[in-house]
Parts: sequence; structure tokens; C-alpha cells
Amino acid sequence: MVQQSRQGLDYALGWFDTGNIAFQNIPVPLTRPEPWRFAVAAYDYDLIVIGSGPAGQRAAIQAAKLDKSVAVLERLPMLGGVDVNTGTASKTLREAVLHLTGFRERNIYGDSYSVKQHITMGDLMVRTGYVMQQQVDMLRVHFLTNQVEMINAEGSFVDHHTINLSLPDSRLNRAITSDKVIIAVGSLSTTPPIVHVDGRLIFVSDDVLNLPNIPRSLTVVGGGAIGLEYCSTFAALGVRVTLVDRNPRLLQFADDEIVDTLVYHLRQNGVTLRLNENVNDIEYLRDHRGDRVRVLLESGKQIISDSVMYCVGRTGNTANLNLEAAGIQVDERGRISIDDNYQTCVEGIYAVGGVIGFPDLTSTSRMQGRLAACHAFEEPIKRFPDLFPYTVRTIPELAMIGKTESQLTDAGVSYEIGKANYQETMSSVMQGDNAGMLKLLFDTESRKILGVHILGEDAAELIHIGQAVMAHGGTVDYFTEAVISYPSLAECYATAALNGINRLDP
Repeated sequence: MVQQSRQGLDYALGWFDTGNIAFQNIPVPLTRPEPWRFAVAAYDYDLIVIGSGPAGQRAAIQAAKLDKSVAVLERLPMLGGVDVNTGTASKTLREAVLHLTGFRERNIYGDSYSVKQHITMGDLMVRTGYVMQQQVDMLRVHFLTNQVEMINAEGSFVDHHTINLSLPDSRLNRAITSDKVIIAVGSLSTTPPIVHVDGRLIFVSDDVLNLPNIPRSLTVVGGGAIGLEYCSTFAALGVRVTLVDRNPRLLQFADDEIVDTLVYHLRQNGVTLRLNENVNDIEYLRDHRGDRVRVLLESGKQIISDSVMYCVGRTGNTANLNLEAAGIQVDERGRISIDDNYQTCVEGIYAVGGVIGFPDLTSTSRMQGRLAACHAFEEPIKRFPDLFPYTVRTIPELAMIGKTESQLTDAGVSYEIGKANYQETMSSVMQGDNAGMLKLLFDTESRKILGVHILGEDAAELIHIGQAVMAHGGTVDYFTEAVISYPSLAECYATAALNGINRLDP
């Protein structure tokens, strides 16, 4: 930090260091100006956003576009919060693995095909570091363009209008005030209290990028979205992966058939599944093969591997916010309760993103941040749409929107199914992807689309076609009447629609 004096005021210049580029912040006053020299507002800022992840970004920029003075606090030395440091990194890691291993082309060139032999963590970090750098740079430009002040400091509440700043240089610590506050601190990997995480032999998903080497064998504890993503990514690298989950089936919120197909492909890629199992204890081993870990299950089974990754959920990153001073309580997972407008129990303080829990997605967090800022400054908005896509970047990737078969059955809705396999399209044949499938659920009377479920390449992109049709009340007939580009994976919509319509009148 650099301290200097301008017009009788002390200023602090914060720096965000991304490794190759240091980002200098806009000056922020360390003390309030004397009222006889400057016009003094009631507060230093109209809005303070704590956290620069996707929710905080959208909140800050939305408020700035409403001509409000905004400051964003980020405790990490790099902008972007958890999204850039772990979220984007995990997705980019997946893409690097798919490229370097030649995984996508193996159906065409054979299982032995790969772009590079003996892949290392350094190889994976080349691409990951580049993407993270670009994202941070772009975010900084957006903040500067919208005149959002960036402060590299950890914030904690003094009261509901005052935030104490813990700066890298403790001598410059100070407090700032704001009319409104939006908490967007995200979440952290949950660590069970019985587990000692050393970041090498036993680690959580947030530690993956710090691993010195790719393990030869890995036990993943927790079969949620993050656990499955890393499980399939490491399996594509040739790592012997064992997945342990306490539930009898994976991704219970997703369509049963899609999950069963995903499980089949995981097993085809060498993943061993231990479902309906609980971890009883973990022991360190040292033998002629080096340091390893033994996982003891309650059923009596033992799993020995080079490393263990815990992916047992997320905890709100609220421990250092001193929320009690503002009158805010959190649950056992550190999550904050909010109302329909993302406002906490304290008027003028909002919470968005991973810190409020499910769905904890980048896409929904962005929308929450924008809507919270609009409500804070009485800007008319539409209600948050319940129709949002949910994607899991496994290999193959999964995407869904709307209802599942189980949900429709429980609700007593009469529905029909239309299915298409990727290999029925020329685009899939050219790409070598024979694992994909697309599934439509539609009402038998109105023929409106009720759900879309996809497994396969570009599922996260394809799902938005179904989302657009569903948002406008479209029917299954749209896909049979519309002209769809050829060759493309989007042809699966037409194939699935015809398959479903034929079921109505076989």
C-alpha cells in the first residue's frame, strides 16, 4: 500500500496483483474532509459491495449505472472472488484436460490418442492461468468504466452503515460508511471437523490448483456437482478415481435417466462408485510407495489412494464479517437468510450469491446481484425468474431446466417424453461424441415444454434453446416446424420432438 496526501486528505491506493499485472485502485479517502472545505454527504458511498465475485460485480455495476457512488471490497489479492479463483479455474481445468488428453477425439482416433504424454499440473495451469488473467483484466476494465472504486481490503461490520477495512498494511486500517450494503462474499468448501486438511494428501476442492502433482489415485468424498466435476476430470487424466457418497443415487435433483447415463459413462472411464456409504475415519500411510491415505468406510470397506478430496458442500464465507454488529444471524453453514428482494433482516443490507445458499451458480448469482441493487435504490424490476438452467460440467456435461419426470409424476401431471441420441446427428458424428442424449418432457394436452434434460458435448449451450421456448410458453411443435441449422447438435431438439409426438399417436 502507498500512502500520500492530497488537498489535506490522506489517501490509500490498493493494488490487485494477478502475477503479471498489478492493478492500481482509484484513491479512497482515509479521513472525511472538513465540512467547511467540502460538501459532505450523509455517507461516504451510496453502496458498499463486499466481494467482487459474479454477484458483487453485477450489483456494483448496476448501482453505478443508476448514478450511485459504489465501492467494492475484495480481500483476495485478485479480483473476481471465488468465481475466478476456483469456479472458473475448475471449468478451465476441465477444458485443458479434454484438450491435452485428446479425450474428445478418441472415438475417432482410438483410445491411445492424446495431444501430450505425461501431463503435469504445470501443463494444466498454463491454460488455467491465462483464462483467469483475462477474466480479472476484463473485470477491472468494467469497474473502471463504470467508476466503481476497488478496495483491496477485508470488510467487517461496525454497525449496519459502517464497514471497517482491514487493509494489507494494517497501519492504514479505517472505517467507511454507506447508505446500503450488499454482502456478496460467496462460499468456501466445507471441511468436516474430524478431517485434517493438509492441502496435499487430504484437500478440499478449493485447493486443487495448489497441488504439486497429479495423483495416481484419488478418492473423492461427496458426489455433488463439484465432486462429480473433479471426479470426471481426473478420470479423463487417467487417474484411478473412487467416488464415495452417502446417498443411494447421485444428483437427486436431476432426471433419473440422465443421471443413470452419466453414471454409466463414469464407470466406462474407470471411476469406481461407492454409493450409500459414509466415511468413518481417514488414516495416513507411509510405505515403500511413499505417503498415501486410507479411507475407512462405516460398512467396513477400505480405500487406499494417493490423495483424498473432500467435496461435501459449501459454507458461507461469513466468519470474518462481524455480522452480529449489524444485527444479522447466519445458519450452521454460515448462510444468510433473505427475503424475496434479497434483503436481510436488517433494512438496507442485502445478501446475494453463494452466501445465501442454493443454487449457488454464477448465472443466478449475477441476476441476484443486479436485482438486489435495483431494489436497494427503488429501480423497477421484474421478479427473479424461476426458470433457470442448471449445469454440471462433468465429462460428459449435464444440463437441465424445468421439471423432472419424478416431479411431474408426484404433481400428477400428464406428460410425454421425446428423446434423441447425439449420434443421430451428423454434427455428433463429425465431433466423435456418441455419448450424448437430449430429452424433452411436455404436457400431453397443451403440448407445452415442461422440462429439457441434456447429457453430452455443449449441453450447457444447447439448454438455452429449450429455455427460450419454455419462457415464451412454446410447445413441442415449435421444434418440428422451425428450420434448424444443419449440421448441428441442435437438431436433437427436432428429433426428440418428433419422437415425443409419435408417442402420442403411435
